[in-house]
Amino acid sequence: MTDILSTIYDHVLEGNMSGVAEGVQKAVDEKIAVDDILNKGLITAMSEVGRRFEAGDYFVPEMLIAARAMGAGMEIIRPLLVGAGIEPIGKVAVGTVKGDLHDIGKNLVGMMLEGAGFEIVDMGVDVAAEKFVEVAQSGVDIIAMSALLTTTMPAMEATIKAIDEANLRGSVKLMVGGAPVTQDFADKIGADGYAADASAAARTAQGLIG
Repeated sequence: MTDILSTIYDHVLEGNMSGVAEGVQKAVDEKIAVDDILNKGLITAMSEVGRRFEAGDYFVPEMLIAARAMGAGMEIIRPLLVGAGIEPIGKVAVGTVKGDLHDIGKNLVGMMLEGAGFEIVDMGVDVAAEKFVEVAQSGVDIIAMSALLTTTMPAMEATIKAIDEANLRGSVKLMVGGAPVTQDFADKIGADGYAADASAAARTAQGLIG
């Protein structure tokens, strides 16, 4: 790894947005391959952030500022990735289910998924089942649903049922997560994947993409 990519990596771990942006711009100016900037500078750093979170060395605030720092770098290279024809590893729609207005967990999942190389469609909060059906029809690979309230968990089951009734289960994988959601609940409602936190969401999505 070059010194510039190592610096980008370190700045992501530190949550240094301006440092990441400056490092990525310098790497671009010095003609470092954009896929190396993405994979060796940004994605490897976010993988380390996830590892530290799972080890108990990082907590949600550290993960959030690291993800935001990574996002500052992504803003610079995203058009270059498109121009170079570099495809994301998959496309994930993230949204908080109907009746739930909480977005911090959903946003962090989206950031971690982008840090793992996915293209993200952010559907926002209070997303009705029919909206999830529409995005499933649009060609996403995975739908990741979030709920923070036990009272909104049934909306996950309703959404999965709506996608089943639209005969879309063969074309899209369904992930669920959020504070009150468990693996048992995910299995009960027929979800394809469950993630206990944002770091696990990135790994689960990678597994679903296969």
